[in-house]
Amino acid sequence: MGYRERRSFNSGPREMHKIVCSDCGKEAEVPFKPTDGRPVYCQECFAKHRPPRRY
Repeated sequence: MGYRERRSFNSGPREMHKIVCSDCGKEAEVPFKPTDGRPVYCQECFAKHRPPRRY
């Protein structure tokens, strides 16, 4: 069985988890379960914290 056969990219909708942004306090949803003690950001604040892309 190859990698492609085992991994399904179309497994339906992802489970979303409600969070409160660590920067702005806005409520948002993320596609992962947040880890205690680590900051979680909304989409806008995450873009501010992400390092610039290198080309």
